[in-house]
Amino acid sequence: MCRGVEEVITTSLREKDLYVKFVTNTTKESRRVLFERLQSLGFDIKKDDILSSLTAARNLIVDSKLKPMLMLEPEALEDFEGLACPPTEMPNAVVVGLAPSEFHYDRLNEAFRYLQNGAQLIAIHAGKYYKRPDGLALGPGCFVKGLEYSAQCTAEVVGKPNKSFFLSALGDNYKPEEAVMIGDDVTDDIQGAMSAGLSGYLVQTGKYKPGDETKISPYPTATVPSFVQAVEKIITQM
Repeated sequence: MCRGVEEVITTSLREKDLYVKFVTNTTKESRRVLFERLQSLGFDIKKDDILSSLTAARNLIVDSKLKPMLMLEPEALEDFEGLACPPTEMPNAVVVGLAPSEFHYDRLNEAFRYLQNGAQLIAIHAGKYYKRPDGLALGPGCFVKGLEYSAQCTAEVVGKPNKSFFLSALGDNYKPEEAVMIGDDVTDDIQGAMSAGLSGYLVQTGKYKPGDETKISPYPTATVPSFVQAVEKIITQM
């Protein structure tokens, strides 16, 4: 995140008594680790201010009483403690997150066989790519699509751009038309939020590429250079 974001959230937004929620498809680390990392960067937030797609997936597993095979990085497994299918039993679900260490032939083939036997496919998200320090990298979406194709099944996607994910972030106290999503992913962040009735402000940082704003219809509510400028624009329109 660019410098100044934490100050804008702490002062500009909260001084205006605006509710702030962090919604993320991050699946390489638990919500606790993400919370501690944001705090270390100077964000004055509570853990409940974060809605992670990991949390949404966990809730689905618990509510549906599933025994899943978890294709997740070790750092993310904390959010699924006690939920993985025991080694002596057959999983009835396959949960796929962003897990580079899991995306190899033997592990994917194991997942394919469970799906062939009727297991449910759950994608924590199906992002096309994400940004690493060395550049853009494949997201879990292509692996989810490959499993769907081979096993002839359809994944349930629980994170962004799922409409219910954005609505759950609002809870019962806020209406979609009262909310703005700020993000750098024109599909998962902006198109997903707008399909749920929110406004979508696309920032030209992070994974943004020139011309992204023209790739969805309708176009983003606004396209701005940075998060800070997005917040300033929101405040001036109040």
